[in-house]
Amino acid sequence: MTTIQTNEKADAIGSARQAKIVALVVAVSFFMQILDGTIVTTSLPQMATSFGVQPVAMSIGITVYMLTMSAFIPLSGWLGDRFGARRIFLLSIAVFTGASLLCGLSGGLTEFVIARAVQGAGSALMTPVGRIIVLKNARKSELVQAIALITWPALTAPVVGPVLGSFITTYASWHWNFLINIPIGLVGMSLVLRFVPEQREEKVGPLDIKGFFLSAAGLTFLHSPSICLTSGILSYHGIGAVYACLSMKSDNLV
Repeated sequence: MTTIQTNEKADAIGSARQAKIVALVVAVSFFMQILDGTIVTTSLPQMATSFGVQPVAMSIGITVYMLTMSAFIPLSGWLGDRFGARRIFLLSIAVFTGASLLCGLSGGLTEFVIARAVQGAGSALMTPVGRIIVLKNARKSELVQAIALITWPALTAPVVGPVLGSFITTYASWHWNFLINIPIGLVGMSLVLRFVPEQREEKVGPLDIKGFFLSAAGLTFLHSPSICLTSGILSYHGIGAVYACLSMKSDNLV
């Protein structure tokens, strides 16, 4: 085996190892994000009692999280290209972790809803940018394994979340269902700083503001009928969503 072949083999092994590490780092962040969406459901009655509201009123916390996440997802791709995927991914984890702290310290429903909205914004940036990082750091031969590694949080977190949430709520407090994200987020940020390389597009076009608002409105309205149904109000938001999506003329959004 020649020196060139040896070097190429070593480079391939190093690239595969790097791609696997990056995928695992992103998977940790995804696990925290998906876990947060399922762990809270079992503690809603206790949270309602703590806030002095009816349990049904707590559903707004879940709804606001989903709507905010839907609204900011179209912005994630442009931000990753403009400021660097690693930097935006770090920011998303920091925002999500900080909002989790605010959720855990909330003393009323209004504070909780605001914190969940901020958390949804962080979550919206985390998922698309994290996948972009994985795809950019993996070769074609490594894509299947990399995608498989970032898929396991979606399979395990929904199963672990309700069980863990009920255990924490019963033997500790509902606050810890959110505070548990803080050590996970800090570990995730340190791993990103250590293992994820900085990647940034050389030429990035200006943000299509009209396209962003139209896509954000469309994705938000796609989720809003669930609110109207629970409130007993009929809505034509679905038609508005289709119109908004068809009206989009964006080349710079995801």
